[in-house]
Amino acid sequence: MRPTTKDLAKAAGVSLATVDRVLNGRPGVRKTTVAAVNEAIKEIGFERNQLAATLARKRGYRFGFVLPKEGDEFLKEILLRVREANDTGRAEMIAVKAIRIEDHDPHRAARALSKVSPEDFDGVAVMAPETPQIRDAIKRMRERGIITIPFIANQQDIGKDNFVGINNRAAGSTAGRLMGRFSCGKTGTVAVINDTMQSRDSLERRLGFDAVSNESFPNLTVLPSLETFGDPERTHKIVETMLNANADLLGVYIIGSEARVPLEAMEQLGHDRDLIVLAHERTPTTTSALKEGKLAAVITQDTGHLVRSAVRILRAKCENRSAVTSQERIRTEILIAENL
Repeated sequence: MRPTTKDLAKAAGVSLATVDRVLNGRPGVRKTTVAAVNEAIKEIGFERNQLAATLARKRGYRFGFVLPKEGDEFLKEILLRVREANDTGRAEMIAVKAIRIEDHDPHRAARALSKVSPEDFDGVAVMAPETPQIRDAIKRMRERGIITIPFIANQQDIGKDNFVGINNRAAGSTAGRLMGRFSCGKTGTVAVINDTMQSRDSLERRLGFDAVSNESFPNLTVLPSLETFGDPERTHKIVETMLNANADLLGVYIIGSEARVPLEAMEQLGHDRDLIVLAHERTPTTTSALKEGKLAAVITQDTGHLVRSAVRILRAKCENRSAVTSQERIRTEILIAENL
């Protein structure tokens, strides 16, 4: 028989009411008592019946995913997985909804986050750049009793242990290693294209890419980052200038999560150039580009795992328990044409 709450109360030397307050994270319990209950949980192997606990709340959990309003194929993949999580979560009384914000305008984004109410959401996963305004808005959300975790785009002050996403520095290092190996010792330059270098994930990927390139591949010269700001016309001009100004160009690293527009520009303007092109995230465009030989490899993360992991972590926090760390670790995956 599994240990019950009565067994837990006896082992901790407290009342059932106190055990209930500790398990549900309610106030009014001394830290020493909380510690005693948590220690007793480990000693007797107590495991909470989560479905029963949810039913006892008389309502389910409501989780939000704060996502940019503007985006392309990768964002569509995330939105699809959010809808899937909402559909599958009904059996466990979990509702999941997307909250769209203007992430390029930190003031408007902060105002949108200020309207997120604990009456509507128990917890939110935040995909937004790290700016002072968004950082403060997230802090105020937590003060209102809303659990928050960083999602894909890391927010440093929320806590590394709760971040749902890949290790972006390692992902950049992986791209650097692949670029160096695919170059086969040839001497030349490598261009780096991105929407913006103001996001933490892009900065970490660039740092990882440069570290490996500088240390292990002296035959490659990595050029300064080219920022497109998501503008198709600007992207085409940048790609045209990049191709014309670098006769020794060997490779291109598309560092952001949206590769469609840069790939289309390179196909139109550099069709006679044999370049090593690397990108991030599996989307319809990167999948087609791999099959057609226009991409050498894609460094990606499973979007379904990302969303499911965020929901599990938010629920664990609502229930005052630890998530399974090994289950929530997001893997960095390398895709080539042969393993799609």
